[in-house]
Amino acid sequence: MKSVLIVAGEASGDAHGARLVNAVKEKNPSVNFYGVGGTDMRAAGVDIKVDAADLAVVGLWEVIAHRKVIFAALDKLKQQIKDTPPDLLLLIDYAEFNLKLAEYAKGLGVKVLFYISPQVWAWRQGRVNKIRDCVDVMAVIFNFEKEFYLQHDVPARYVGHPLSHNVKASVDKDTFLQNLGINPDNKVIGLFPGSRKSEIKRLLPIIIKSAERLKQDFPNVEFLLPLASTLTEENITPFISNNNLNIHVIKDDSFNVMNACDAIVTVSGTVTLEIALIGTPLIIINKVSWLTYLIVKRMIKIPYIGLCNIVAGKQIAQELIQQQATPENIFRHLSELLTNKEKAKETRKALGLIHQILIDTPADISISDLTLEMLGLTDN
Repeated sequence: MKSVLIVAGEASGDAHGARLVNAVKEKNPSVNFYGVGGTDMRAAGVDIKVDAADLAVVGLWEVIAHRKVIFAALDKLKQQIKDTPPDLLLLIDYAEFNLKLAEYAKGLGVKVLFYISPQVWAWRQGRVNKIRDCVDVMAVIFNFEKEFYLQHDVPARYVGHPLSHNVKASVDKDTFLQNLGINPDNKVIGLFPGSRKSEIKRLLPIIIKSAERLKQDFPNVEFLLPLASTLTEENITPFISNNNLNIHVIKDDSFNVMNACDAIVTVSGTVTLEIALIGTPLIIINKVSWLTYLIVKRMIKIPYIGLCNIVAGKQIAQELIQQQATPENIFRHLSELLTNKEKAKETRKALGLIHQILIDTPADISISDLTLEMLGLTDN
């Protein structure tokens, strides 16, 4: 039996990891997966050694504040690699943590497959040198990333984007809303505060204030909040209980939530691409510590932070960063999407192009087949 140590440090990676594991097991049920993940990977049969919820923080200062937990998890995984080396170390996103683990594993002769590349093409391009030394294959989800890595002598395979064929609603909008007791004629706003506890503390209060402002102008507006797999209701209750918004908190059904909304305010990250693929107009916000922002701002090589805008090569979704991420600004842009039908229509049309961009170039290989290939379990 082949063993794979798989590491996904946040909700989006947990979802991607679960799909990967299910696809591999469908082709070869004997492969054993264990490592770091959340509820999705656990449901897929992964033996979770460290819960991804404990590692899901963002920002330089935020990582420093949680360093004891993060380094304890890193030490635990290093010890497991040393004591019982896996046949493959499969790393999903979560670059800073995973590259440290890759370096250690490579030093012990363990094969390393990195799935979902760090955005080295966007910022801190010097990291490509470390990747070259400690990663056997980089499995990229955007075709332009493959060219970047090959130019820097890093073996790379384009495996296609995991969301391009997987993001779709399973229930029509009216049925979904009626099941929640919501009148489908009412305006519906999605509140997407993120998958990390640090994001919730930093951004959900701002989002809630914008929702309260929106409620003043749109008395019948309804609010939906999908709960990420790395969070519990206890993580968000303190922020949503002391108002009259009657927010509908929904577990494990984010795609149907996206589809049911007229507009969404969301944090940056993979979720912006998911929303874009569903086709719902969105506003992207982000706010980190001032120290993190000052450092990162100097390193960024691209003009956008939202993946939907990065893929499109232009700003489709409004981005409100740092001091711009205020309740009043969020309210103003959401109001425009609710009242300006032409603006909403143009946005939906532009978002529709993103799916075509993602599927335009055929993948070299699927991520499940690449995993089996690196385990020596293919017929070739």
